[in-house]
Amino acid sequence: MRLIQFETDTRSRAVGIVAGDEIRELNTLSTTRELALDAIRRGNTIADRVKELGTGKTHSYQILLDGGRVLPPLDHSDPAHCIVAGTGLTHIGSAASRSKMHQSATTTAEADLNDSMKMFKWGVEGGKPADGEIGVQPEWFYKGDGSIVVRPGAALLVPQFARDAGEEPEVVGLYVIGDDGLPYRVGFAVGNEATDHVMEKQNYLYLAHAKLRHCAFGPELRLGDLPAHLEGLARIRRNGQIVWEKAFPTGEDNMSHSIANLEYHHFKYDQFLRPGDVHVQFLGTSVASFGDGFVTEEGDVFEIDIPEFGKPLINGTRRAATRLRVGTIASL
Repeated sequence: MRLIQFETDTRSRAVGIVAGDEIRELNTLSTTRELALDAIRRGNTIADRVKELGTGKTHSYQILLDGGRVLPPLDHSDPAHCIVAGTGLTHIGSAASRSKMHQSATTTAEADLNDSMKMFKWGVEGGKPADGEIGVQPEWFYKGDGSIVVRPGAALLVPQFARDAGEEPEVVGLYVIGDDGLPYRVGFAVGNEATDHVMEKQNYLYLAHAKLRHCAFGPELRLGDLPAHLEGLARIRRNGQIVWEKAFPTGEDNMSHSIANLEYHHFKYDQFLRPGDVHVQFLGTSVASFGDGFVTEEGDVFEIDIPEFGKPLINGTRRAATRLRVGTIASL
């Protein structure tokens, strides 16, 4: 089952169940977060709760997309209570590079590896522990709160000081914290964890700056476990023409960390267990146009497609106006 959130004709919010080219509007509950918390309180799965509530009005999926009325598939009414974060160095990469990276990371003396390769090596060796055991922690970063998430179809805002506006096609884990203070996985979505790769390349200590960028995920939320192997396609269009395109593998078969290990190392921090909060966790990528030497431009359109997740995620780019200038902060 796949869900979306959208705005109705009257601009009220609704949850929709994807049924081909139609969206069936869920009865009673109007947000995915409400639906998830309701299911937790009743001891139900979300799919079972959807069947119990039933659906009413139907909508044209394409009309909703064309009208910009499709929302991120999970959010919070207060963006400050939505934590957006991610993990890196979690994917082994394409089949061609997998053995090369694995051999380099496992046969080279650790003292001779750079920090990124050390972390990749640790993930290969300890990122998929046995059930009940704790594996090595991954690279982790904070992207922002819910205010940096744009809806499917909307433009990713790029700050004036940014050096780059590059895409990162990923799977995203979506979670809510129950009344018991425990995390519950709502499902997964396609995501674009847009990053300033030029800034990051200057020095890896700039990674934290480079990740503070607008991002997107959706349009659909896929319930259930993540398939072990997925094949996606990322492309960039410029003036309607495809100027870069590349397939990418994801799912645990193509990762150096298990999903469970990534989840544990995020939610082991008590500050992330505030009841009612929403968490958006980008789970890492294996490709990016920057790695191929491609330079994005304002107005480029990113398209990320994983067939098992339904409709592709499509977002343009737009430079944002400068809000703060040097020396303009007043003392109180």
